[in-house]
Amino acid sequence: MLIRIKSDFWYELLRSPITVFSALLIILMVLACTFAPWVAPHTPFDPATISILDNNLPPAWQDRSDPRFLLGTDMQGRDVLSAMLYGGRISLMVGLGAVALSTVIGLTVGLVAGYFGGLTDAILMRIAEVQFAFPPILIALLLNGILKTALPADVFATAAVPIMILAIGLAGWVQFARIVRASTLVQREQDYITACHAIGLPTHVTILRHILPNVLSPVLVLAMLQIAVAIVTEATLSFLGLGTPLTEPSLGALIQAGSQFLFSGIWWVVIFPGVMLLMMVIAFNLVADWARDYLNPRLR
Repeated sequence: MLIRIKSDFWYELLRSPITVFSALLIILMVLACTFAPWVAPHTPFDPATISILDNNLPPAWQDRSDPRFLLGTDMQGRDVLSAMLYGGRISLMVGLGAVALSTVIGLTVGLVAGYFGGLTDAILMRIAEVQFAFPPILIALLLNGILKTALPADVFATAAVPIMILAIGLAGWVQFARIVRASTLVQREQDYITACHAIGLPTHVTILRHILPNVLSPVLVLAMLQIAVAIVTEATLSFLGLGTPLTEPSLGALIQAGSQFLFSGIWWVVIFPGVMLLMMVIAFNLVADWARDYLNPRLR
């Protein structure tokens, strides 16, 4: 696998201009959002830098615009472009963090269930099937709602991002567990695992050093797909008012705030964050589709 990746990775990647464009778009958005304090032309959530007199200014190419605000301002006078960069950073943080949590839980459950089998497998898979019967968004809503009710308002607002990561991550581990379990069931019957048993390798060494690397390919593809799903889930929760606070809004919260003024002519406060969210999700999906085809020659 390593030899093939080194020999034809770039050749296969460059054969797909759409994938190259999507990957570059992801890199650009990640860098711009990560370094938002230095890239953004304004600090949109600092009251000292916001003037209510600058509210509802249209994008720079329209009448009554201000060249200081390329994509216009919202009803509070905040620069839309800067708000998008700061909001995109939160959306990416939640998406990547939630998928990382789902991957760790799913890998652990899938490896244990597939390797040991028997009663352990039956219990873990029944738990997974019960959770799989509920939509992930519903589970994330439930967990987020419970924590919002249980914690004081100021604590919840401060820990909004970790809570979102926890809620979405716990809602998405089942698919990872099912895929890893299926791959582990195949791998544990291979001759190299029999050799590991024959020479007396500890169980954890056999699982982590020999089985885990051979089940990672589908996990990597699923993880890239789930990043887009996690970002959309976070945007949905924020749109419903259960996500990040308005003092530090994500893209979903920006869309929710702007949607109230969409039909009053202030379209830019919702359209631009919505386009950024759409581009982010499509780019991750396109790269994940290419990775799936690349890592599985039968699909090429």
